Order: sequence, then structure tokens, then C-alpha cells
Amino acid sequence: MQFSVKERDGPARIGELSVDNKKVITPNVLFGDTNRFKAPNFADILITNDKRKKDKPTLQISSYFVYPKDLPKELHLLNIKQDKKYYVVPGNKDILDDALKDNPASLFIVANAFQLFQQPKKFADFIIELREKIGYQKMTYLPGIGDPTNLALLAYIGVDFFDSISAILAARNDILLFSNGRYNKHELHELPCNCPSCNKLKGKPSDMGFQDILNHNYFAMLNEIKHVRNAINRGDLRGLVETRVKADPNLTAIFRNLDVNYYDFLEKRTPITSKSKVLATTKESLFRPEIRRFQKRIIESYEKPESAKILLILPCSAKKPYSFSKSHKLFREKLNSSGNPFVVHELIVTSPMGLVPRELELVYPVSSYDIPVTGIWDEDEKKMIRNLLTKYLKSNKYDKTITHLPPEIMEFIEDILENPDKTCVKNPASKKSLDKLSQSLKKNVKDYDRVKPQERLREDVQGLASYQFGKKIAEKLLKDCTIKGKYPYQKIMHNNTQLGMITKERGLISLTINGAERIAKSKIYWVEIYSDFTLKGSVFAPGVKDADDGIRVGDEVIVIRKDKLCAVGVAQMNGDEMKKSSHGEAVKVRHRV
Repeated sequence: MQFSVKERDGPARIGELSVDNKKVITPNVLFGDTNRFKAPNFADILITNDKRKKDKPTLQISSYFVYPKDLPKELHLLNIKQDKKYYVVPGNKDILDDALKDNPASLFIVANAFQLFQQPKKFADFIIELREKIGYQKMTYLPGIGDPTNLALLAYIGVDFFDSISAILAARNDILLFSNGRYNKHELHELPCNCPSCNKLKGKPSDMGFQDILNHNYFAMLNEIKHVRNAINRGDLRGLVETRVKADPNLTAIFRNLDVNYYDFLEKRTPITSKSKVLATTKESLFRPEIRRFQKRIIESYEKPESAKILLILPCSAKKPYSFSKSHKLFREKLNSSGNPFVVHELIVTSPMGLVPRELELVYPVSSYDIPVTGIWDEDEKKMIRNLLTKYLKSNKYDKTITHLPPEIMEFIEDILENPDKTCVKNPASKKSLDKLSQSLKKNVKDYDRVKPQERLREDVQGLASYQFGKKIAEKLLKDCTIKGKYPYQKIMHNNTQLGMITKERGLISLTINGAERIAKSKIYWVEIYSDFTLKGSVFAPGVKDADDGIRVGDEVIVIRKDKLCAVGVAQMNGDEMKKSSHGEAVKVRHRV
């Protein structure tokens, strides 16, 4: 039994498992196969206590390790037998250390997952603890609890295998499974879907027999696990989870426990960049790890342009990046005609991101999110904005503040600001509001010496670098540099030497070898490879000797060997996983020495 991770999306992953010289993609459903309950033809992998050879990859076990009262006796075998390939773990966090000590198993099965799942906090605590202790390259299997409503959530926290027991139990009780809940056949007035099982029926749902319902449930599980894997590959599993947990208060409780109590666990495994759009349509979106990380970096790492003396606070726009939108083009037109535009710093107020300095508008997730536009701010959003703005203004000082915000935003932040010049009259893009903005800008910028465009451009890129690498690294990287190229594709140049480049697609600074040399001794975002490791292409995990724990998937990293720079590239694993993994691509190398 060999397992390797191919794709990551938060704690979730797409894996490839070799069983009996056959490949199985995870996460997946283990379909039970017994004399009475035959697995469907489309099953990728079977689970059975039948020792006869199967024509599909099969997990041979002596128990299903679940104990719901109405479990058929054919599936309720209690002779638990450990194996070198898999290990049965009691669902008790307090005894995990003893259970896992020097344990070589590849697959860990939670024996009483069914009971544990009914206790949201204990369940979240246990599953996170188990995943932390077994590491990144072991698999987990939760027997008896997987169904179409919860597969997305369970995969999101790193569970690799589920089984078909819930489909059987539901069918015995005339229950049809869907991704949005469970329904008794007598509650349905027409055939519920177009799966092969429902398609062949001509009567009413109430006429469905046990096997009809079971086949439907099997198809529902197959359909959902494919949704989950596609979402992981798109980098959008979190969005699917936010939708699915609404089907069951127990799922919502588990999810909220994860967000509130395990931010560090989720953030460490959440990529810095993604091709997927963040659809912030639920309350849970406020707690997304990538959003909270962005907010944290704005307060702790980012530094405003030094020459910016006037703060201009603006509303967000539907189109991203903001500066490409119609409203922001109008705002910038007034700013550029003010006579001294580079003494002004633009800060966008938005939910759920919080505060976005203009020079960070290309950074994920700011570059690709969408929200329902209602003009209504709930109390959690107001509290978040107030908290961030208060902290931001403590570490980023301005002489003056101009606010071009609609009344519904101003009413909950005005008391935080010191004598702001308010320029918005109801609609920020109206002629009256824009004229007022123009007048305020022209009046206020006169009090300052003219800031040169190239000076401010360098400071803006330094602000991006401070967000990405930290303030001290940003100063080293941008010292005595100029910025060339047309926005959003810009190069960091020192004389005629390119140190890095910003692109619209990534929104971050991609370093050259010369750029990496400037920060190589700063001991940040570094990966150390073994002295005898031959670097021809990418850096693979077996060649990693050590790595910075702060590295996240998508981060720009420098590769060193014997304290000397040898490459620069993009992390494909977080730093912790690089150190603990025995296979897989750790760094996609862009340039080598």
C-alpha cells in the first residue's frame, strides 16, 4: 500500500493510493461488499471481510468499526485485528500519543467515529489532533459517518476515506440521501433526481423499494465525492463546504469550531495564491483562513508608502482588481488631476477582506472575490472593519484623511477618524460626489512638496514586498532600486539588473537569482537541501534537509545548499510538510545558480 499527495487545497488533498498494483484516487468512498450488500459496479475501491480475491482494489479488514444500533449484523463484525497497513485508533484524544507511538501504519481508522461525530467540539479536536500527529503522508478513514452532506467538510479537514454504510442504513429506513439533506421517500412528490436508479422508475417516490433507494444513495455518494475532488483541484473546496454545512446544524457546529479554534492548523495548509474566486456569500466567509491571514499581514507586516501624507479611504467595487472598475477609474482620474497625486495613499474598505491598500489589489484573495452587494452591513462586519482600521492607523500615520465613503459605512467608522474631510454625497460615483472629491484633493495636496512618480512607485512596491516578506526584507530588496514596466507587469531593477517582477496573475513579487541574493542571509522563506542533492529540476521532498516553518504553498522561496544560494522558486508544500515528507514536489524551481 503506497500513498502520495498530488494536489492540495487547505488540509484537503487529492492523493493516489496503490492497492494490489492498482491506482485509486482519494478522497474516495470504500463501498462495502458482502454476500448480502454488493458494491455497485462503479465503485473504485471495496471494503470487505470476504477473503476471496476481488477484481477491484480492496481493503481487507475484519471489522467495519462502527456501532450504530440498527447496523445490519452482516456489517457488525467486532473482531478488530490490527495490521501493519492500517491501524484502528480509539476516538479519544487523551490516549493518541500511546496509540500512535512508533506506528508504521499507512491508514488510520477511527473506531468509534460514529459516536464521536455527534459531539462537534470533541470531533473537531480529535480529528485535528490525529492529523497533526500522523503527519501529511498518512491516510485517515472514518467509518459509518460519510454521506453526501458531509463529505466536503470531512475532506476539508484531511479525511481520505469514507464508506457506504450510511447509504445502507438510510435505505433501510426509506431515506434518500442528497447533498442538501436526507428525505424520506414519503416526503417527496416526484422522483428526486436523474441518477440511473431514479431514471428507470415510472411510479411515485413512495413506490421505491429498498434496492432502488440504496442505488440512488450510492449514486448520490459517487456524485458528491466527484464534486469534492473537482473542488480540491480547482482550489475551491472551502466554498463547497460553506454551502454544504447549511444542511445540518451539527456540520455547522463542527465547521465553526474549526474556524474559531484551529485557525493555525487551517492557515498553515491554505495556499498563498489560488486560481479560484472566493464567493463570500455566508457568515462563515469572514473566517476563511486566507482572509484572516491577509488581514493579519496588513496589520503586522505591511507598511504604507513613506511619502504618502494624505489618506484617501474609498469603497470597493464589483470588478477586480479595483482600479480596472468604472468607479475607481473615476476616483483615480480625480486623484491624478489633483496636482500632487503621489502624496495621497488610497485605502479601500471592503467586506470580508477588511482594508486593502491600493498597491495590494492584485494580491489573492483581494484580486478575486465576490460578495452580495446590498449596502447593508451586519454587526460582525462592522466590528471587523472598526477593529482593523483602529489597528492600522496606530502603525500607519497620516497628516490628513479624506473619506469618499457612502453614509452606511461612514456611520460606523467616523468616530475612529480624526477630522476627516467627507466628500461622498450618497453615491460615491455621482457627479456631485466626484466634484467634491476633486475639490478636497486639490485643496489638501497643495500643503506638501511634490512627490515624484518614480519615488512613490518604488515605495508602493516596497509596501507589497513588506506584505509578502516583512518590512526588513522589503527594505533590503528595494534599496536603491527603480521600477520599470507598465502596471500591472512591473520589474524591480537595480541599475541594469532585474531583481524581481510583479504580474497580474500572481500579484506577488517573483524573484530572480539576483533578487534572491539580496535576501538570502535574512533566514526567511528558505529551503535547505542536502549537500549531495543534485538540483536539475524541481526540489523534491527527499532532498529537503530543513525549511522555514513560515512557508506556505505558493510562497516565493530561496533554496540554499551549504549556506549558499542555489535556486529560487515557488513552494508546492508548506515548510513543515517539506521536512516531514518522503516524496512529492517541494519547490518548483524558476531559476538556478
